[in-house]
Amino acid sequence: MPASLHPASRRIRFLQLFTILWMACEAGSSLLAAWLAHSPSLLAFGGDSLIELLSASVVLWRFSARTAVERAEHRAARVAGVLLILLAGYVSLISVLALFGYSTPKPSLFGICVLIASAVIMPLLAREKRKLSDSTGSAALRADATQSRLCGYLALIALAGLVMNFIWRVGYADSLAALATVPFIVHEAREAIRGKPCPCA
Repeated sequence: MPASLHPASRRIRFLQLFTILWMACEAGSSLLAAWLAHSPSLLAFGGDSLIELLSASVVLWRFSARTAVERAEHRAARVAGVLLILLAGYVSLISVLALFGYSTPKPSLFGICVLIASAVIMPLLAREKRKLSDSTGSAALRADATQSRLCGYLALIALAGLVMNFIWRVGYADSLAALATVPFIVHEAREAIRGKPCPCA
């Protein structure tokens, strides 16, 4: 049965539309904050948010299409995985350069507010998407739920670095937080490239 005809498809489309709007705001805000504060951890978070925006768009397309789009779904997942690998490499590079003194991350109250909002909203989205992936058997929706959950973790890690820099003016905490997000990003990339199937499918 085409995904668009599944009984839960309307709810999924609403959830994905909300995710797309939120991720667009989240990515734009965190990347702006990263640019203003020269923050590697905000850059990592914002870059991951852009990839999740792509993922949410693919899931929305899948549940809006009148025909099966599994092949395109897997292709998009692989593209997202490659982009995440590139993001991990770039974040690692600028974090190491910052640790060696080539740039100093500045405190960012704006970035802290963005990360707090994300740390609250993303786990809620992940839980709803996971429930719906169980009922529909969608590998794309399950992967998107995982990305939303990881986004919440990344927000907490980046938040720890930004708070330390904001309170104690410890600039290297921001770079260390960025490096701590890299294994999560790489894991997310590997899962996307593999196209790990949903066990409920």
